Amino acid sequence: MQSTLLQIYLFLKIGHVTFMVFWLAGLFMLPRQMIYMLDHAPGSPGEARWAERSAKLRKIILTPSLIVVWVLGLTMAYAMGFFSAGWLHAKLALVLLLSGYHGWLVAQSKKMARGERPLTETRLRVLGEVPGLLLVLIVTLVYLKPF
Repeated sequence: MQSTLLQIYLFLKIGHVTFMVFWLAGLFMLPRQMIYMLDHAPGSPGEARWAERSAKLRKIILTPSLIVVWVLGLTMAYAMGFFSAGWLHAKLALVLLLSGYHGWLVAQSKKMARGERPLTETRLRVLGEVPGLLLVLIVTLVYLKPF
């Protein structure tokens, strides 16, 4: 099985990177949509429109992309025998952190859709930078493989 995976490795990598871009784009968009939701009173038609948009983003882009990224990434690591590499352990820790951020952000957006306001605009703006910072660290580990 591992030899078959090696033969399709580049296609696995293409899929992994493509869905990583979709996932990160969604993680950049969700806090922005939550900021827009703050401009509308709980229960208003405007809030309902932004809640629906956020739900579609979560269901169509964010969660499916997260799943594909994990499946393809772990498959590539297995195919290449990287599971003992220190850089991969660090990358997996960061991707796990990013996955936790994803889950937490989804929970916050669902609270907002119910009319709660757990986060301020300033906090959402700061949180919107988290995926970019983690992306820099993850890409650095993948390309430099420092350990």
